Amino acid sequence: MTLPMSDPTAWATAMNNLGMTPLGIAGQPILPDFDPALGMMTGIPPITPMMPGLGIVPPPIPPDMPVVKEIIHCKSCTLFPPNPNLPPPATRERPPGCKTVFVGGLPENGTEQIIVEVFEQCGEIIAIRKSKKNFCHIRFAEEYMVDKALYLSGYRIRLGSSTDKKDTGRLHVDFAQARDDLYEWECKQRMLAREERHRRRMEEERLRPPSPPPVVHYSDHECSIVAEKLKDDSKFSEAVQTLLTWIERGEVNRRSANNFYSMIQSANSHVRRLVNEKAAHEKDMEEAKEKFKQALSGILIQFEQIVAVYHSASKQKAWDHFTKAQRKNISVWCKQAEEIRNIHNDELMGIRREEEMEMSDDEIEETTETKETEESALVSQTEALKEENDSLRWQLDAYRNEVELLKQEQGKAHREDDPNKEQQLKLLQQALQGMQQHLLKVQEEYKRKEAELEKIKDDKLQVEKMLENLKEKESCASRLCASSQDSDYPLEKTLNSSPIKSEREALLVGIISTFLHVHPFGASIEYICSYLHRLDNKICTSDVECLMSRLQHTFKQEMTGVGASLEKRWKFCGFEGLKLT
Repeated sequence: MTLPMSDPTAWATAMNNLGMTPLGIAGQPILPDFDPALGMMTGIPPITPMMPGLGIVPPPIPPDMPVVKEIIHCKSCTLFPPNPNLPPPATRERPPGCKTVFVGGLPENGTEQIIVEVFEQCGEIIAIRKSKKNFCHIRFAEEYMVDKALYLSGYRIRLGSSTDKKDTGRLHVDFAQARDDLYEWECKQRMLAREERHRRRMEEERLRPPSPPPVVHYSDHECSIVAEKLKDDSKFSEAVQTLLTWIERGEVNRRSANNFYSMIQSANSHVRRLVNEKAAHEKDMEEAKEKFKQALSGILIQFEQIVAVYHSASKQKAWDHFTKAQRKNISVWCKQAEEIRNIHNDELMGIRREEEMEMSDDEIEETTETKETEESALVSQTEALKEENDSLRWQLDAYRNEVELLKQEQGKAHREDDPNKEQQLKLLQQALQGMQQHLLKVQEEYKRKEAELEKIKDDKLQVEKMLENLKEKESCASRLCASSQDSDYPLEKTLNSSPIKSEREALLVGIISTFLHVHPFGASIEYICSYLHRLDNKICTSDVECLMSRLQHTFKQEMTGVGASLEKRWKFCGFEGLKLT
């Protein structure tokens, strides 16, 4: 076997790894003291990275142990490993997604078939671009195959058994930057990013609460379906939500107004049902409260009996017969029972206290409702006037804008050719003047109503003061009656002689005075009594008329109207009567 020995140390190392005595070209041993028993492959067949089941890249080697490469035999060439004492070949920075390698130092007579024979053991080759200057680019199918190809960097290649310089070379394998590799890597990164976004979106959708179902668009068919659902108690909430969405979207128009009105009427029909359900639930709650209260009172009675047993056992008559431990247990049990009894007793008293407070709140609400109705009527009138004033002001602004637009259009066009525009302008100006006058009248009426409202409030305060004075006088009279029995008859005479006989009549006088003061043109007795019946149904018309006829300086009766429209009206004349009296 005659092989070139350009690097004797590498040749000796390779022969040593094969378990053979290293020999020179002439056959003399390179290492005279070599012992075959000490070879690395003694007793086992030589292992190369090209054996079936093994890649070119050997298993991981500890960093402190030098890497020993093997001779690789191919059909058309042989690869000899580099000197292990030399530093590893330099490589450039690995591009992202690199699948292409640069192979330099090829033999001049090397063909593409030989390159495929050497590097196809590293993996599937997709493309080879060979140059005339002894280098080529090889593109593999996967990225890990590039690492296997880099393992061959530094090997010396020899074609066949020729020693010609054109048949030998020193391989240099390095990373190569290719646009196809970069494009595939970017596509892969984009795909991974899409998968990550999809995974995050699926996770967010899994954690997100379910969205409500979409509301269908309005149509006659859908309207009939919703109208049927509104009549069904089980589907009422879903149908009401659909109706609300349609109204907020602005689906109501002249054509669909009747359909929407019928649906709203159907929704209103459920009010009574809901009120009845609430009343039934309140009744159930009251019954449950009553049952709980009865059960709690029964438990308290049993606790009282148990505590009585403990107290009777603690008396001297029975206490002396118990042992010390039994007495201790009985005293502890008695304390525990008393504590539990006190807790339950406090709970029962708290329930009763809450019921009493609810009863008192109901009484207060009944008294305040009468006062609120009077004030709310006056406030509603002022609010109505304010709304009318605002609407007129907005109409006035709209007319002004229209007049300005007409003026602008008229300035652009010729006045002689457009006589109709002048007439429209005059009409709009007249309408604007009428609106301004109407607005002024409404403002004056609004101011007058505000003044009347203030007067009514002052009169109400005066009437309340009068009622307080009457109450004080009545209390003083009652005290005088209790202090002296001899003065009973004169007091009764004076009380009987006064026109107001009781506190109820005084309250009626105040309410009627306030009512008539709001109506300066007077009101009939039926109108007055209809207002009073809202406050108390037991008020009689004849009693009210008798009371008003007795107070001649406060109320006066006048006849108004002509012929068939003749009627009697009562007016408030308290301020005039105050001057006369």
